[in-house]
Amino acid sequence: MHTENGFDYDVAVVGGGPAGLTSALYTTRLGLDTIVIDRGGGRAAMMRETHNVIGIGEEISGNELLQTAREQIQGYGAEYQRGLVEDVTPLGDDVDDGYRVSTGEESYDVCRVVLAMGFTDSRPEPPLPPTGRGLHYCLHCDAYMFVDNPVYVMGTGDAAAYVAMIMLNYTDDVDLLTRGEEPEWSDDTATMLEHHPVDVVTAEITGMNKGKNGWLESFEFDDGQVRAYSGGFPMYGSDYHDDIVDSLDLERDDDGAVAVDEHGQTSVAGVYAVGDLTPGHNQIPVAMGEGANAGIAIHKELRAFPRSLEEIEAQGSVTDADVPSISSTLRSTAVDHESNAGAADDQSKTAADD
Repeated sequence: MHTENGFDYDVAVVGGGPAGLTSALYTTRLGLDTIVIDRGGGRAAMMRETHNVIGIGEEISGNELLQTAREQIQGYGAEYQRGLVEDVTPLGDDVDDGYRVSTGEESYDVCRVVLAMGFTDSRPEPPLPPTGRGLHYCLHCDAYMFVDNPVYVMGTGDAAAYVAMIMLNYTDDVDLLTRGEEPEWSDDTATMLEHHPVDVVTAEITGMNKGKNGWLESFEFDDGQVRAYSGGFPMYGSDYHDDIVDSLDLERDDDGAVAVDEHGQTSVAGVYAVGDLTPGHNQIPVAMGEGANAGIAIHKELRAFPRSLEEIEAQGSVTDADVPSISSTLRSTAVDHESNAGAADDQSKTAADD
């Protein structure tokens, strides 16, 4: 596409979680030279099992899911690099001037940028059970695990109180742990709590007990209580990975998420944001959908054909020498890929000959 016009890549994806990798999957398979720069880690990498991703078994860990995805996009011709992007800088005043993406050690000039850095869940102070073994951050993913089990919710704000009441849809044994802090939820929320069978435990946690399988069994409190739990949800907010967001002065909503249009484009033309960095449900299938949506939108922006009437008037007709527009590197990779229709024909001929 544009890599033969002075750009290193058509697209740079910053972040290698499900949203970023799906963006790269679509841009690459739609013929755009793409690089993913990923510092590693992330919320998906913490998952011991994968929930709510259709077709993916729960025995698949987050790391296994991401590794398979990385291998998949590389197989289609995307480049994947480990690194921390420190800066994204416009190369001019026009969107088609592109952007420079810098890691401190390297820099790349690209046409479009996809931000997929996500956020980090704020963790309460220990003692805490292991993540995925009694400490959980996604109610939509994990509430099913706790049907008819004793559950805690940690926090002092409205969000914690609401999650505690929501968990009553799954179990009749829900405690709201303020851990020695004063509640900060509103008067209306306090009234709602009074009319729901949620126990508010104000004592601080002093100890924790786990079973032989590593799962949480109970917390000990400074008032002498020992209360049994199978698991629960800390509700202390999240910290966006937003240095680049701030440097580009992207618009954000009241909760700090990056504002985007229906295609994932931010307030700065040519810069997209997907996944947990944006408003909405923090779910892998949602993140994948946002990544696909942004990838398709970028393809439509950057594809060479069809030429519009204005472009034909300025540049002339499309000739045989102009097509295909896919770069020579991606073209070669696509032709050799096992999914290529020509490769399938060759395989069929070979099988027939045998």
